[in-house]
Amino acid sequence: MPIKYDVVIIGGGPIGLACALEAKKAKLNYVVLEKGCLVNSLYHYPTNMTFFSTSERLEIGGLPFVSNNPKPTRAESLEYYRRVAVSHDLHLQLFEEVLSVKKGKTGFSILSSKNKYHASYVIIATGFYDIPFRLHVPGEELSKVTHYYKDPHFYAFQQVAVIGAQNSAVDAALETWRKGAKVTMIIRQKEIGQRVKYWVRPDIINRIEEGSIKAYFQTEVSAIREREIDIQTPNGLITIPNDWVIALTGYEPNLNFLKQCGIKLSKDEVHQPEYDPITQETNISGLYLAGVICGGMNTHKLFIENSRIHATHILKDIRKKQRAKGSRK
Repeated sequence: MPIKYDVVIIGGGPIGLACALEAKKAKLNYVVLEKGCLVNSLYHYPTNMTFFSTSERLEIGGLPFVSNNPKPTRAESLEYYRRVAVSHDLHLQLFEEVLSVKKGKTGFSILSSKNKYHASYVIIATGFYDIPFRLHVPGEELSKVTHYYKDPHFYAFQQVAVIGAQNSAVDAALETWRKGAKVTMIIRQKEIGQRVKYWVRPDIINRIEEGSIKAYFQTEVSAIREREIDIQTPNGLITIPNDWVIALTGYEPNLNFLKQCGIKLSKDEVHQPEYDPITQETNISGLYLAGVICGGMNTHKLFIENSRIHATHILKDIRKKQRAKGSRK
């Protein structure tokens, strides 16, 4: 028999945890289902990553986020969200992927990799960090190519190509260069991204201008081989020596999962899910979206700090629906 809950929350990131805190405050029977570890996306961030935001803007549940730095680090954020989960005794089911969500007459049937659940309401807070944009070039399947960057020491004294020009790519280029790698940046645009952290952007521009890091602008990789790569520059095709490719070209949300749940998406290139911005409820009654997933392909507009409020909106609407049900009985 399915395990029954008032609310099933899909995604154990900061916004999923914020929804769990609100559900617990409302005295609802809830569970958080997370396919990886706690705050899985943050865990996969680079080891030395520093947030753009200050610590207080990442807080949830009224628990202070104390940082030793002006901008908190990945390690501090992992510690903070562990403390949130422990101090509030949140009901978490980790390493349990949700496979399907189906609406029925009496609520939702949820099938995971481990169990079956039934819920009156479902909240999807799955983020966007799991599906990297692919290069679609020969050799991308080689083991030397990664779409995630973790730690710079691994690349010491190696020929490293970093693809991209946003925060992740700039951090990887600077960190690996400082550990002794010979770094080449392959950048589709004509300049370093304008959204790069303001204290980092001048650093990478200076390193490029002085020649410490080589950068090819308005350029794309056309082929990858074991010891070299081909790049298409404005001046023609160039082959450069290469040991490792760090392709940080961005990530996309799992929009197919939303469609399988029955959520309508806009027909333009944004593919924004249909939802009420006041209640966060989708076109399916009782099914809600929270966090960056609400933006569709516009993944740079919603963050922890400006989507924490989604949890409050959702649980306010759920309590309203429950009161309406109770008055009809």
